[in-house]
Amino acid sequence: MKKSRFQYFILFLLIIFLGIISRKISFVPLCIGDFLYAVMIYVLARSILINKKSIQIALLSLLICYSIELLQLYEAQWIIELRKTLFGRYVLGQGFLWSDILAYTFGILFIFLIEKTIFKNIIYETRFRIKQ
Repeated sequence: MKKSRFQYFILFLLIIFLGIISRKISFVPLCIGDFLYAVMIYVLARSILINKKSIQIALLSLLICYSIELLQLYEAQWIIELRKTLFGRYVLGQGFLWSDILAYTFGILFIFLIEKTIFKNIIYETRFRIKQ
């Protein structure tokens, strides 16, 4: 099965929607939003780097998520002002938390395993049908 940039992009938009909704519903734990943020980064990286191995995408996604979280320790006036905007709040976050690092790790691991499982099964089924 050929991986489609369009399919990953649609999934990317769906995850953004779910992430925003998760922040608006009070009974959903905040870590779910961070989990979805990591999944979104993975899907975005996958849609851009469609032919790279899943492990490379997972490591790149973790690097991006961890870097953004560590950037929250930087408190220059210009970045504080940027974080006050809607874009800055959603993309850069508000403050460093170790729990965010954990949520990012689980989010990337989750989508990595899902992708490996789904594509492994689809490829196996395709090979099985061709051989018959």
